[in-house]
Amino acid sequence: METAQSQQQAAPGTFTAFARFVLFGGGVGLASSFAVAALASWIYWGLANALITVVSTLLATELHARFTFGAGGRATRRQHAQSAGSAAAAYAVTSVAMLVLHQLVAAPGVVLEQVVYLSASALAGIARFALLRLVVFARGRSQVTATVRTTRPLHATSARAAAPAGPVMLGHAA
Repeated sequence: METAQSQQQAAPGTFTAFARFVLFGGGVGLASSFAVAALASWIYWGLANALITVVSTLLATELHARFTFGAGGRATRRQHAQSAGSAAAAYAVTSVAMLVLHQLVAAPGVVLEQVVYLSASALAGIARFALLRLVVFARGRSQVTATVRTTRPLHATSARAAAPAGPVMLGHAA
């Protein structure tokens, strides 16, 4: 019990976690934006963005698990999967932003592309921070899951006891 309390106290506050999220996630995101631009000179931009998004999501999830949210170790498969879901949404946001840019500007320069890409990434990043902090790396989630697992049979018994004993008459809907 003491260990759980110590781990809970070791969890960083919102401001500290956000600062770390910006440092690690922003650092990975910034490096990714340059990697996408470099890779896009060899392959289709959408594919370059997808490949870099996968690699950067794996890296950022590990950094966030270890340092940003104080999980104290490597990210679990569940955390990687949930983080990947939020990264997929971020990928959609950056892709749509770039598609809109290319619809509005016939030949945008690299600087304009970077501004649009990084702006879309920043907006998606704020949403990801909230999701990662409140859902993916939330403290006490394993305790809640364990409680639900132990109480589930009790709820099932209660639900059966509350069900009507006789036949149920349903009216015709039409």
